[in-house]
Amino acid sequence: MQVVKKRAYRQTARAASAESLRQRVVAGFHDLLLKRWIDEITLDEVASSAATTRQTVIRLFGGKDGLLEAVIALIRKEAVPRVSMPGDVSGRAALKALIAHYEAAGDMVVRFLAQEERHAALRPLLAQGRREHRAWVAERFGSMQSGMSDLERERQVTRLVIATDIYTWKLLRRDFGKSQHEVLNSIIGIISKELGDLA
Repeated sequence: MQVVKKRAYRQTARAASAESLRQRVVAGFHDLLLKRWIDEITLDEVASSAATTRQTVIRLFGGKDGLLEAVIALIRKEAVPRVSMPGDVSGRAALKALIAHYEAAGDMVVRFLAQEERHAALRPLLAQGRREHRAWVAERFGSMQSGMSDLERERQVTRLVIATDIYTWKLLRRDFGKSQHEVLNSIIGIISKELGDLA
């Protein structure tokens, strides 16, 4: 009985150690992606960032595509959802939640967008992000005005997608150096011209 317990403990400890190593490799690759383009990063550098070997990285992930998939899964897990607090349906609260989402994942997503044509592994994530953003805009803001034709509403949703797009956040936050509060007020100002004052 004692032997079985020791074996189970060793297996549990080994699994925990392997998972810790896996997380270190993904975190190292994630940090490198924020500074360099995917093509510039070598597997040796990824291994070094996690204090392991290139062969171990290949064994765990197969190569850069596997590493990219792991980073994408990490971003999906850790990014703040684009939702406001339960019961809070105001447009202002929804936009605050959107900006929090961009603060958590925006820099990496912008870098992924810049490399989309060169790396097929990025395309499903980015396509899903575009679909989800348009659906979010349509749900949150597309029904605020009545008496519009389907075509007019679709055009309005497109304008609102542009106003709330990650590139709009990037322009205001990173290129112009605005604070989160200033970004929120700027986007609210743009949307208010389309919808009227937001609650």
